Amino acid sequence: MPKTIFRLVCLFFLLAMASCAKRGSITGGLKDTIAPVLKASFPKNLTTNFNGKEIKLVFDEYVKLKNINKQLIISPPMKTQPEILPNNPSKVITIKLKDELIPNTTYSFNFGQSIEDNNEGNPYSQFKYVFSTGPYIDSLKLNVKVKDALEKKVDNFVSVMLYEVNEKFNDSTIYKETPRYITNTLDSLKIVTLENIKAGKYLLVALKDNGNNKFNPKSDKIGFQKDYITIPNDTIFELELFKEKLPFTAIKPTQAAASRLLMGYEGDPKGVKITVKNGSETIPSLVTQFPKKDSVQVWFKPVKADSLKISVEKDKFIKDFVVKLKKQKADTLGISPEFNGTLPLRERYSLSSSIPLVKFDKSKISIKDKDSHDIDFTPEYDEFNQKLFLDFKKEEQQRYKIVLMPGALTDFYEKQNDTLSYSIATKNATDYGNLKVILENAKRFPIIVELTDKDGKVKASAYTENNPTVEFIALEPSKYTLRIIYDDNKNKVWDTGNFMEKRQSEEVIYFPKELDVRPNWDVEQPFSLGTK
Repeated sequence: MPKTIFRLVCLFFLLAMASCAKRGSITGGLKDTIAPVLKASFPKNLTTNFNGKEIKLVFDEYVKLKNINKQLIISPPMKTQPEILPNNPSKVITIKLKDELIPNTTYSFNFGQSIEDNNEGNPYSQFKYVFSTGPYIDSLKLNVKVKDALEKKVDNFVSVMLYEVNEKFNDSTIYKETPRYITNTLDSLKIVTLENIKAGKYLLVALKDNGNNKFNPKSDKIGFQKDYITIPNDTIFELELFKEKLPFTAIKPTQAAASRLLMGYEGDPKGVKITVKNGSETIPSLVTQFPKKDSVQVWFKPVKADSLKISVEKDKFIKDFVVKLKKQKADTLGISPEFNGTLPLRERYSLSSSIPLVKFDKSKISIKDKDSHDIDFTPEYDEFNQKLFLDFKKEEQQRYKIVLMPGALTDFYEKQNDTLSYSIATKNATDYGNLKVILENAKRFPIIVELTDKDGKVKASAYTENNPTVEFIALEPSKYTLRIIYDDNKNKVWDTGNFMEKRQSEEVIYFPKELDVRPNWDVEQPFSLGTK
């Protein structure tokens, strides 16, 4: 055999031996992506004349239950929740009913995404087990879209409900009773379907609640269809969730400092009347908002007393409280600027006071530009929020020095400021963007126009009583969400709805896309309000 051929044969033999000796790993095959399959149920699904206490679901593989308390929707709701077993992986799920079943009623158990295979977690999505305690299965359905009345983002896990309008039904039913039919948006759905409904007249409601399926105005959001609906119905109904404005109520005040109380509240505190008395003597007092809390601060003149009587009155709420006083430190006057370093061109310069101000002397306040020219200004004080605004015409790329001489400010306790000096600068106008919004096909005026950030916080607002063109000058470069509010009661704020009054929230319309405002850009944006 020629040497060359011999060498090739030997090389081939060595490579083959190496390939055989090479270690490998078992891959286990392709990843399982198939959901579990229901092999049988006892009684079978869609059973009629059901009168049992136990249901068994048999699957083709081991399954586990995940978030069953959130995902499982039982319609009609049961007063006593059934027991779902087992808690460990199994091929059989057992439902033990604890409630008395309603005669001639179709029940559905929608498991949402709660049934998964044990190995890979593949869900048996939206599996429903249905039975009827009567001779037939109700088969009508209703489609409902859920949105928020004000915010663009919609809450998840919103319950959509039908209350049967019969001789027992009244407006207070939703506060006391669970609905006849229910489904849930779970964590992603925006349009849901109520199924297995019988023909009839119903009240349609959506609730973002604590899971008890009853409306609690203190904590829950509600959306409702004003008029009763009839089933069957092919309409896709839209429900807008809102939080009702609670009537004002006050919580017993507590002492926060030597001459200051904190009082919690529900509802709107503006306009509340609070009287502080030491025996028959009325003590001078002021009420201001406690920042970022549902509480107000009650400031009163120093008094020697063991306790004070606090009388609170607003709308229909009238109540007296007695607060015992302890020896505490007195508040001291502090002044802090809202802006440091840079003052945006569209903002007003403002100072916050730690104690309410009762007097300010404009002659002892000066504003000078970088060339030491005096700048005229207009002072304005917001007592409820303890803010002093110094409004002046700002120029771009300018530096300002604000000086408050001693005695410029006098607080509620008749204390005055020492010399205060602040510096602030403005940027070039080209660092900002300008936005002109043209409202087309507006149904009515006045209109509130708002720009919000990605978190829904209002960054700029304008009010127009008849002009369809609204301009926002010197906006910080950013991406904004644009919305309008039809201000039907002309109070310049968005007003929520009320179920008992059958009043929906004021209408809000969002521009469909984000607006990208860039430096040195002038954007003109038409906004058609012809469709909601």
